[in-house]
Parts: sequence; structure tokens; C-alpha cells
Amino acid sequence: MPNEENQGIGYVVNPEKNETITVDGVEYRRLCIKTHVITDQDNIVEVADKYASSLVQEGDILFITEKAVACTQKRAIPIDQIHPRPLARFLSRFVLRTPYGIGLAMPETMEMALRECGTIRILFAAAISAVGKLFGIRGWFYNIAGYKARSIDGPCDFTLPPYNHYVVLGPDKPDEAAADISKKVGVPVAITDINDLEGQILGTSDRSMDRDLLCKILKDNPLGQCSEQTPMGIIRRV
Repeated sequence: MPNEENQGIGYVVNPEKNETITVDGVEYRRLCIKTHVITDQDNIVEVADKYASSLVQEGDILFITEKAVACTQKRAIPIDQIHPRPLARFLSRFVLRTPYGIGLAMPETMEMALRECGTIRILFAAAISAVGKLFGIRGWFYNIAGYKARSIDGPCDFTLPPYNHYVVLGPDKPDEAAADISKKVGVPVAITDINDLEGQILGTSDRSMDRDLLCKILKDNPLGQCSEQTPMGIIRRV
């Protein structure tokens, strides 16, 4: 393990983000790690080993964005290869667009949600969501549709190229992916889906890891939302 004097190399604090956060009276550092642009030509275990293994210490947790994992699993699809059915075009009109990502509010991402989750499940989620909106309640759609729908990312103006022309699905078997990475780097690993609006933990290398606590530690999205090129980081208790 490196000593503290050598650890500045590879660590980044992204603009308008804080390195530390206090949760339940405990202070944590969030040490972001810059990498090359990860593609389907990469192996996520090898990428984590290359950039993180020399930086982690005992007691650390390595966290990696779901998009980085999914891209190495060939789950990033060029948008011009997706041909939405009429149902996808119809349903996408009713999805709320936010400044933090397009989600399923475009026909191509909704089409992939229909393929990933099944038409019946998406229609049921849409029906329940419509009822919720009558009572001023949002969020029921993704609660019913599940993490596969919530994790689908569409292209936005701030998306890092070349993924500004791709739809990226959620990672396949995120718990297994986290476990494989953990075996290589030697610390617990979490696969995260965090943006500037909300967050969830998709996979952990150890089922006993506290996902709610991890969400609190990462709630302000220290890895950033745009072109920071920091798809992984280290959580270190101070």
C-alpha cells in the first residue's frame, strides 16, 4: 500500500464538489480517480487494477459508476442502431425530463426499457405512475419498472464523447462484477448509479455492505455528472 505522501497522484476533486462529507457524525473522504475513456475494448477488472490498486488502503471502499461497468460489457448501444416501436414513442412523451439526464424521455431509451424490462412491466409501471401523478406523487414508475429501467442513460449535451451518441444500459450482474473487481484490487467494491438528483447502489462485492450508508456518503455525486472522466473513486473514513 502507498503511503499518504504518494497518494496525491491520481486523486482529483472535481469542480464544485467537496472531497469530504460527514455522515452520522463520521467524516469520509471521496477520492476521485481519473481514467482514460472506458470502452467495450476494456476489461473493467483490469481498468480498476490499473488505476486503483496502487491507491487503495485497508478499510477503503472502491466505488465505480454503473456506466463504466456497462460499457465494458458491450451494453452501450449507438443510438442510430435503435429503432423505437410506436409504443416507445408514445410512452416517452410522458416521462419528466430533468437537467441531470434524459432518462426514458426519448423514444430510443424507452425502447431499450421495453426490451430490458418487458412490455407488460413497463405498461404496468406507466399505469401506476399515472395514478401517482393524480395524487401529486412521483417516482412510482421506476419503483415498479426496477433498476434496469432506472439505470438506462441516454445521450445529453454534457455526456462525455463518444457516449453523447449512445444509449447505455445498466450493468449486467452488478454484484458479480463488483466481486470480481474486489478480488483484484483487495478492497470492497460498490457499483453505483449516482447523479445530481438521486442515487442507488446497484451492486456490492459483499452483501453485508450498507447500501443506504454508501448512498448518503455519495449523495452529492463527487464523481460529477459531465466530462470529468472520473468513473471511479475511493471512500476513506477519516
